[in-house]
Parts: sequence; C-alpha cells; structure tokens
Amino acid sequence: MLGTLIQKELRAIILSPKFTATFAVCSVLLLLSVFIGIREYKQTVAQHETAVHLADQRIQEISSWHGMRDKTYRKPDPLQILVSGLTYDIGRWSSIDSRSTVKLTNSAFSDDPIFAVFRFVDFAFIVQIVFSLFAILFTFDAVNGERENGTLRLVFSNAVPRAKYIIGKCIGSWLGLVVPICIPIVLSLLMINLFAVPMTTGDWGRVALLVALSLLYVTLFVVMGVFVSSLTKRSSVSFLLSLVVWVLLVLVIPRGGVLAAGQLASVPRLAEIEGLRDGHAKNLWSQYHKEMEERFLARYDAGEERDDDDMWAEMKFEDSARKDVQIQIEAYEARLMEDWDRRKATQQRLALTLSRFSPAAAYQLAAQTLAGTDLSLKSRNEEAMRTYRKEFNQYVDKSQAEGGNVGGIQISIGGEEGMKITSSRDNAGLDIDDRPRYTPPQQQLAAVIQPAVTDFGLLAFGTILLFAGAFVSFLRYDLR
Repeated sequence: MLGTLIQKELRAIILSPKFTATFAVCSVLLLLSVFIGIREYKQTVAQHETAVHLADQRIQEISSWHGMRDKTYRKPDPLQILVSGLTYDIGRWSSIDSRSTVKLTNSAFSDDPIFAVFRFVDFAFIVQIVFSLFAILFTFDAVNGERENGTLRLVFSNAVPRAKYIIGKCIGSWLGLVVPICIPIVLSLLMINLFAVPMTTGDWGRVALLVALSLLYVTLFVVMGVFVSSLTKRSSVSFLLSLVVWVLLVLVIPRGGVLAAGQLASVPRLAEIEGLRDGHAKNLWSQYHKEMEERFLARYDAGEERDDDDMWAEMKFEDSARKDVQIQIEAYEARLMEDWDRRKATQQRLALTLSRFSPAAAYQLAAQTLAGTDLSLKSRNEEAMRTYRKEFNQYVDKSQAEGGNVGGIQISIGGEEGMKITSSRDNAGLDIDDRPRYTPPQQQLAAVIQPAVTDFGLLAFGTILLFAGAFVSFLRYDLR
C-alpha cells in the first residue's frame, strides 16, 4: 500500500512540467557555479604561490637584521569552491615584524568590489535559496491540491490509512525533488575531480557531510510544504502561507538575529582597539626616547672617559630598554585583544543562537563549518600567523645578537681614501636559510564534525517536528 502511494506521487511529479524545469535549473546552476568556483580557486592558488615566492625573494635580499620583516599569506582551501563563506571577505596577507601586529588585510572584495555587491553564487547558496524554494513549489499543494481536484476522496474511498498516505506524500515528494538535485551534484563532484583540484581524503569526507547536510535541509522544507498543505483547504492559501514562512525563515530571521545581538551585546570596533594600542605605544616610546636622551646628556655632562667595554654595556642596556618597551606594548595589546575577543565571542554566540531559529541559518553555519570558511577562518589564520611572528622575531633577535649586523651608516676617514660612508645595505645578503617557516593551519575532518553536530541536530529535530505536525494535522483533515 505504501509503495503504491509513493509510486503514485512520484509518477505525478515526474510527469509534471515542474520536474523538468527543476532538473534543468538545478543542473545549470550547480554545474556553472562549480565551474566558476574551480576557476576562481585555481586563480587564487596561482596568486598565492606567486605572492609567497616574491615574499621569499624579498626577504632573501634584506641585508640588515634591523630591517628584517616578512609577509605571510592565507592558503586557499579547495572546499571554498562549494562554500565560499568568508573566504573573499577577510584579508589575504599580513606583515610579520617586531612592530606590526598580525592583521589580515587586502581581501578579494577590496580588489574587485563588484563581487561584494552581488556576491558569489556557490553550492551552499543554491541549496539554501533555490532548492528550499523548489521544495515549497513541489509540496505547497500536496494535500489540498488533491482535495480541490477531487482525487483525495477517490483515494480514501479505498481502505487507505491516513498515516500511510501522509508518509507516502512526504517520501514521494522528497524523491521527486532529490532526483533532479542529486544528478547535477554528482556531476559537479566529478567535475572537481576532472579538473584535478587537490582534495585529500578528509576533504572528500567533508564534501560527503556537506551533501548529507544539504539533503537534510531540503527534506525539512519538503516536510514543511506538506505540513502547510495539510493545514489549509485551498492551494492558493497554502502557497502564500508557505512563501511568507520561507521569507521569514530564509531571509528575515538570520539577519534579524545578528541585528538583535548587535544591540544587546555591543562590541567596540577594531579600529578603536588599534587606536588605544597605538596611543599607548606612542606614550611609551616617547618616554623611552626622553629617558634615553637624559641618559646620554648625563654621560656627556659627566665628561668621563669610556672604553669599548663601557660603550658596549651602554648599547646592551639601551637595547634591553627598547625590548622592555616592546614587551610592554605587546602585553597591553594582548590585554586589549583578549577583552575584545571575549566581548566579540559573546556577541557572536548570541547572534548565532538567535539566528539558529532559522533552518537556513543553521544550514549555512554548518556548511561553512564543514568547508572551513566559517567565522573561525580569520582567527585560525591569524593565530597561526601570531605563532610564526613570535618564532620569527625570536630568530631575528637571536641572529642579530650573534651577528651584530643591525644596519645603519658607518663613517671612516683614511689618509688616501679620505672620508668613506658605507651602509649595511652595501653588505651581502644575510644567511637566513635556517629561519622559521610559516605553516598554514590545517582543517581536519574530526575538527569540523563536532561544531556541525548542533546544526545537524537542529535540522533533524525541525524535520521530525514538522512531520509530526503534518501527521497530526492530516488525521483531522476534512476530506470533503
């Protein structure tokens, strides 16, 4: 009996014009978005490799430890082809030296702002917007449409249990939508493999979870359409009601949650934090230079003769004082950033909690988590860059203490040559083959499963709840 009901529903969907239209639209959108994503990813990888090579050349040409600085670049992730997330919003590189703080700058949207206006159409966007809308179009008249056509009473003129009927409706509608979706999804994944995108086993595992998440998300909207159809007697009413609910769940609630969190938990802008840091650093450096000048004048007024050991001791003292100032600046900055991170994390948790009342937000957050393009993308890369900055600065300080080449200008006067001015820039390049190298953060499969479990659970719970509502509603449905 159940199989017959499923076959009847599936046959009606396949023979309808909307099945052909859905298959065509899904195929074109998915294949085109993946093709564009692959091309964009390959261009990003080429730019990343070129930038890293140029940065390596620049650091090889530096001839003074005093001017030693580096640049680190964020490595592209192949799953940004399917879920771009924050990939194009955050910066791509950061300066690494003793004075600059780690901060990703120069995003892709800053170079091509037109893409920031219209955004990228990726796999996650198509599932979140297009597929959920198709699910509504497939199911808004699942029950009341048959009532209006008179086939509902004809079906129940036989001994058909209502429970099996509503289950058959949900399964048949789901199969009718999933078939035109799965074929282009499989073709898209084959395209990724055909274009030789470097994917590890863990990456394919994340893709499999992303596909499963997408099917679960579509299932929720299929069941929701059946539920709304079983609540109303006219298909026009159920269509308008379904459309209103879709707009609220997909477009309004996610943005409303973020806006509400911004009002309930305010966070200062990062520019304010940087201003406080720069002001504090300016005061400390002014005090340091003032004290250094006073020490110099005191030694000059004393008129004491000093040998090389005394001058070397004074240089070491000044260098130690300079490092103490730098340590104080970094400690103050760390306290500011710790407080800012804490307040920002509170605001983000509140925003995500409120937004998760929308299944679209839950899907988007889980998809970005699985792809590694979520909110933690910026913090993961900057944390890795901070670790490298610490190692890099320690290496520079150690090498400078051992080699003594700190830069500057040397003036010498000889009998035949006269006065000669030389600069550390005239020296050969430094030996930095043993310098530390930046290691980009790796996104492992196990690390993304746990954060995504909550959103998987919310979508599954919502699907079960809507199915229960459809089941109970249809048990009371007037067949006349």
